[in-house]
Amino acid sequence: MAKNALQVADRLAAAAADEALPFRQAPHNLEAEQALLGAILVNNEAMDRVSAFLDPHHFYDPLHQQIYETAGKLIHAGKQATPITLRTFFETAEPISPTLTVPQYLGTLAANATTIINAEDYGRTVYDLATRRALIIIGEDMVNNAYDSPVDLPPQKQIEESETRLYDLAEQRKYGSGFVNFGTALTHAIEMANAAFAREGHLSGLASGLIDLDSKMGGLQPSDLIILAGRPSMGKTALATNIAYNIAKAYKSETQPDGSEKTVDGAVVGFFSLEMSAEQLATRILSEQAEIASEKIRRGMITESEFRKLVDVSQEMGRIPLYIDQTGGLTIAQLAARARKLKRQKNLGLLVIDYLQLLSGSSKRGDNRVQEITEITTGLKALAKELAVPILALSQLSRQVEQRDDKRPQLSDLRESGSIEQDADVVMFVFREEYYVERLKPSEGTAEFVEWQQKMMSVSGRAEVIIGKQRHGPVGMVPLSFESQFTRFGNLARDYQVPSFDR
Repeated sequence: MAKNALQVADRLAAAAADEALPFRQAPHNLEAEQALLGAILVNNEAMDRVSAFLDPHHFYDPLHQQIYETAGKLIHAGKQATPITLRTFFETAEPISPTLTVPQYLGTLAANATTIINAEDYGRTVYDLATRRALIIIGEDMVNNAYDSPVDLPPQKQIEESETRLYDLAEQRKYGSGFVNFGTALTHAIEMANAAFAREGHLSGLASGLIDLDSKMGGLQPSDLIILAGRPSMGKTALATNIAYNIAKAYKSETQPDGSEKTVDGAVVGFFSLEMSAEQLATRILSEQAEIASEKIRRGMITESEFRKLVDVSQEMGRIPLYIDQTGGLTIAQLAARARKLKRQKNLGLLVIDYLQLLSGSSKRGDNRVQEITEITTGLKALAKELAVPILALSQLSRQVEQRDDKRPQLSDLRESGSIEQDADVVMFVFREEYYVERLKPSEGTAEFVEWQQKMMSVSGRAEVIIGKQRHGPVGMVPLSFESQFTRFGNLARDYQVPSFDR
């Protein structure tokens, strides 16, 4: 009995405490909403100052939502939005009070309007409060789902859904900056030219570490979508990892007076490895840098001195700003959200995607794959412009390459080539003739074998990067060296660079 009495007392105390808590309303500011609507009704130019970021649902009051939406439709149709022109749309609306109809309320808003100069400030206030309300809803949903979670909704799934909603909310304000004065654009162009002149190598973009390739492209340019394509075993992943590592290794930054970090050289690199695991990718890069065959690393067939070398190299590599996401089956929307997060948190400077065809769009199943690829490439190009970083996306080639005598790829060999070729700023193909010649090995002791040996000697350790499209520069072939045991591409020594031993 005493225990029951204590429980009842606890419940009564809890109920009394609940009654003592003040009722909390969702954040809103009706005065700011009224002032903004009044400014729009008096001078429609106020709409131009807020329409880029403010939507009807950002208003707290449902009537204000309707007024803003109706006024916006009239203005966008080239008509005047005033209390008189809006009156027609609210004649039958329910009165606000027994003494105030909606048409009368419109007149009151206009009569009490403030200057248009403050319109954007009021709009920002309305938007910020709407964002806070959205955060509250997301938080409440997280709590409710955690308390009453269905069997088919595990905690990891709840976390992913909450993350997605938060990312979407964080990105809603990214509408671009509108028109830019030509003089401003010229200033930016001169600043870019000055930076290229001052930078070692005179490159306007990120240096890939491959001198001849950088000379042809001027480096990897911000906002460019760069497609790197090739048949299996040509080494496109190896080339992408080489470039990514070189750029991340060269990263240097300096602290600005406002406390922010400015990139001086290289870049922070994000690598979406949709095919290989992060461990496999790290092993490749480790093999390249330590100059130990990756198969020896995987099988543990290394000496003690090689192991010490691996440890030393890995410690140096651990300080490099290279971030790997090994999640498979990503959609273009998920990839964009993760890239934006890395941009905010680490100041992302280069994005690498291995590879394009493993991404999926938002289209429903059964839709045309070509349309889905179009959505992906269009999304990647938009993301490159939004983040102002180069995006290097790998792509497969169709099998028609294998049916030709000359196996060098062409633009028409790209899978779903229409959208990829159209959206890309640069299309590059990696080609190694050694791969094909090696598979034509004849029987030893024959005349064909001697001829094959000579051919192998001429192509061994050589690769080509064929630039099939470049919006801002020339096309053509760039020769590279390739060390297959380390999966490493490098600069090919010219004939005049080879030392002479003649006396």
